[in-house]
Amino acid sequence: MLMPKRVKYRKHQRGKMKGNATRGARVNFGDLGLKALEPHWITSRQIEACRIAITRKMKRDGKVWIRIFPDKSVSKKPLETRMGKGKAPPEYWVACVRPGRIMFEVAGVTKELAIEALTLASHKLPIKTKVVTRPDFE
Repeated sequence: MLMPKRVKYRKHQRGKMKGNATRGARVNFGDLGLKALEPHWITSRQIEACRIAITRKMKRDGKVWIRIFPDKSVSKKPLETRMGKGKAPPEYWVACVRPGRIMFEVAGVTKELAIEALTLASHKLPIKTKVVTRPDFE
């Protein structure tokens, strides 16, 4: 499971997710990429599930780039706990994904297989996505 080795601050505030992605919005490394169309928190478990789905579909041929990293901690209080008594410890880690962000990229396999693999990965995510190609690809 993905999580940072060390962080400056242990607990984060929730923050806002307005606007589109300004960075990481182009396919840079691979030939095809999976682009987010909605803002959402993507958990480390969801990222790992996508990675496994892509690599299994491609039968470990080609290369996969994961362009998002879960660097934000989410804390959660136990059920039926009264208000107060401080903030709960971190429960899991998320990556804040805005619309337009390229989350995964693949290269080294046929276009059809890459599209299938990325479509399979998109089923593991809680947001709408789109498969995009590099501008100079084919």
